[in-house]
Amino acid sequence: MAETQREIERKYDVEADAALPDLTGVAGVADVVDKGVVELDAVYHDTTDQLLLSDSITLRRRTGGDDEGWHLKLPVSLAQGVRDEIRAPLSDAVPPELSGLVRSRVRDAALVPVMRLLTARDLRHLLDAKGALLAELSIDRVRAERLTEGGGTSEWAEIEVELADGADPALLDRIEKKLKKLGVQRSSSASKLARAQADTALSETRQRLAESTPKPAKAKKGKADEQYIVIQLKDSAVQPDPVTAADHVLAYVRTQRDALVALDPDVRRDVPDSVHQMRVATRRMRSAFRSYRKLLDRAVTDPIGEELKWLAGELGVDRDQEVLAERLTHRVDAVPGTLLLGPVRARLQIWGVAGAGDARSRTVAALEGQRYVQLLNSVDALLADPPLRKAAAASPDKALPKAVRKDYARLEARIEHALALEPGEERDVAMHGARKAAKRARYAGEAARPALGKPAKRFAKRMKAVQKVLGDHQDSVVAREALRNLAVQAHAAGETSFTWGLLYGQEEATAAERENELPGVWHRASRPKLRAALSS
Repeated sequence: MAETQREIERKYDVEADAALPDLTGVAGVADVVDKGVVELDAVYHDTTDQLLLSDSITLRRRTGGDDEGWHLKLPVSLAQGVRDEIRAPLSDAVPPELSGLVRSRVRDAALVPVMRLLTARDLRHLLDAKGALLAELSIDRVRAERLTEGGGTSEWAEIEVELADGADPALLDRIEKKLKKLGVQRSSSASKLARAQADTALSETRQRLAESTPKPAKAKKGKADEQYIVIQLKDSAVQPDPVTAADHVLAYVRTQRDALVALDPDVRRDVPDSVHQMRVATRRMRSAFRSYRKLLDRAVTDPIGEELKWLAGELGVDRDQEVLAERLTHRVDAVPGTLLLGPVRARLQIWGVAGAGDARSRTVAALEGQRYVQLLNSVDALLADPPLRKAAAASPDKALPKAVRKDYARLEARIEHALALEPGEERDVAMHGARKAAKRARYAGEAARPALGKPAKRFAKRMKAVQKVLGDHQDSVVAREALRNLAVQAHAAGETSFTWGLLYGQEEATAAERENELPGVWHRASRPKLRAALSS
């Protein structure tokens, strides 16, 4: 069974013969305990084209030390040295619970051994006045052996400081200040694997160039090769600044694709709000395809849009259940004790747990399926070779506002239609349709924001306010259906359904309030203001 631990650490470059500095003078550190030297043997796995390393992710099988097993490290904040480390017991093959967490990155590519790191770790424990562990300090003497084609080795030493669970992160700043006074600088590599890959790649390049191209007599050995590789790596990761209207839309789509990939492991680990954020990314991408269809060929984007709709639906089961459970729980908590008749809380809890379990199983199953992988591959293919139409080369300050205004007109028609209907089921359906249109208009404004600036930002903000009112109305419609079902279940079990009826009435009142609120919110986002926002 995999377990997750938040890791906060910093690494520092030192000479091979360096010794550990004395940190007893650092504020808060009362004692330093020598824990001896630990021999560690780690084999890192990645795809042959290093898809994990390119996202600053490491996956290793390590023996030695007190945490033998498989370790998957996902970046949280690289600048602060924060990662989530997910551990699984030692085994010969990559554990499925870890390979699943990187599937959005590797897709169907095989995870193979790429690097072996042999580390002699001279370890110290930094303790406070009460003997509690503050941090682990070590000097690691590392030998890297490249396991892929070409081989290559490298050796170096580094100081590593890892914060103990619950310790104050400010301690790392105090330690770093002390190390800087001693001339020790922070490592430029994000991880041991990143350094090993860079060092062994440089070694291979130097060897190839030495064999094929004589170097000028005055050249500094290795400098030109190192500069070349750094430039190549940098260029491969940087996207050009958007110029045309299509460039801006594709940049927005790329951002949503990156969000899908990054949120995948969080959804699998059930990180709070991750399902919602992933669902939003699918909707934003689909909306971009629909709003800016004049720029991208629908023959390509429509099939992808349908798959995004499918994925949002699979994610929605989990998210909708989560939102509904929170809403009903809040309602029950607000009911006076004298009106809380029968086992209301117990029934709601049983209903919530059962629904959440079913929804989560469906979500994870969708992410494990080949259909999901094919969707990600299709988006990658679109970004690599965009299906541009003639209008794609248009100036963004002309093409983007035109698409935004069209989505606005669509929303306007739907709201006017909904408000013209009498309260009831037909109006509820029309309000839900208007909500979808408001969301699409908002996302269209968001996509245009980098090109149009504050006007698009103001427009998206106004559409969000309309969407919020319509969204709360729809949530009330869904909640009423759930409350009716709970009342039926309670009645069948011989329980009073009074409280469920009370809550149903409260939701009816909420829906009516939102219907009354909508005209005012819509008036503040009216056409004259919209035109002013997009032309100012």
